[in-house]
Amino acid sequence: MDRPESPKLLAPLAPWFERAKRPMPWRAEDLSARHPDPYAVLVSELMLQQTQVATVIPYFERWMARFPTPHALAQAEEQAVHKAWEGLGYYRRCRFLKAAATEITTKGWPTDLEGLQALPGLGPYTAAALGAIAFQWPTPALDGNAFRVLARLLLIEGDPKREAVNLRAWLAPALEAHGPSRMTQAIMELGATVCLPTPKCETCPLAASCSAHVKGRTADIPPVAKRGAVKEEDLWLLAVESEDAYLVHEPTHSGLLAGLWRWPVIKMQTNLDLAAETREPYSTPQVVSWKGWTQVYSHRKERISPIRVSLEKRFPAPKGMAWVSDLELNGLPLGRRDAKLRDLLKTEGQAATDLPFDLLRNLR
Repeated sequence: MDRPESPKLLAPLAPWFERAKRPMPWRAEDLSARHPDPYAVLVSELMLQQTQVATVIPYFERWMARFPTPHALAQAEEQAVHKAWEGLGYYRRCRFLKAAATEITTKGWPTDLEGLQALPGLGPYTAAALGAIAFQWPTPALDGNAFRVLARLLLIEGDPKREAVNLRAWLAPALEAHGPSRMTQAIMELGATVCLPTPKCETCPLAASCSAHVKGRTADIPPVAKRGAVKEEDLWLLAVESEDAYLVHEPTHSGLLAGLWRWPVIKMQTNLDLAAETREPYSTPQVVSWKGWTQVYSHRKERISPIRVSLEKRFPAPKGMAWVSDLELNGLPLGRRDAKLRDLLKTEGQAATDLPFDLLRNLR
């Protein structure tokens, strides 16, 4: 299918971007030159995966103050890295970032797109975005926003990701004509602020030449992807305390929560025979609860009931768990859900007496 030339069709984006771009701490002032700090672009791109700009900005600023160079990050302790990422989610990203920084420190920056894609954690989109924004290479970066913009602009039926190879080839001349960094960021900005799922066509610099807008089809292009079923669970999240220490899971070396400490959780059950419970060997605990919340992940929802269980006598920590002091707890990297309970421990909860105490035997 013949398509209009990308340099001409996308030309209005460059002046629009100069007027409309949001201030971001990783964005270079001179978009016609190589970025003065490619590492800042790498950090921002990994942080921006699955995360909104407003959330990322304070994390980015703290991160760059703590780990200002690839060498500083490569030399940092794993726990310090995870602590700096705490609350940002998708923790594999910070492990990939540290591994990439280590490789860059050892071998230097790659000199082509294939080299960037070989760095830990850099898929085709992130490598292309880094190449264009940091090094001014004409490497088209297609994320969800870019696919939506181009699908509407060119009236692409069906999933535009199936056209990825053709779209990259079509887009490359526009990057060369208007500047890879400028054009890449302009498309990202348009998709993030104007060409939204419900678009603001009245403010779009490409509206007059956008086929979906002209034909009144922005609502169905691109089609909304179907989401898989979301698993839901009801969980107790436990802060087990005894003798001025808390029981927590030690970090694992693999999996989604690698590098993070975790509170014990117990899946709620409706068929417990509380009368049959025995309190030994824990003695009678004191239990405090707080208002629960729903923790939402990409394919899972957890309805959390947070509680603190205080025991007079400490029992040996089960395998993979450890007792840590209150002071140590404040320095441990925790996921967002677990950090929320740590914060609740500093507030006053409500005494609870109707909880199944014997579930401490089922910690997981």
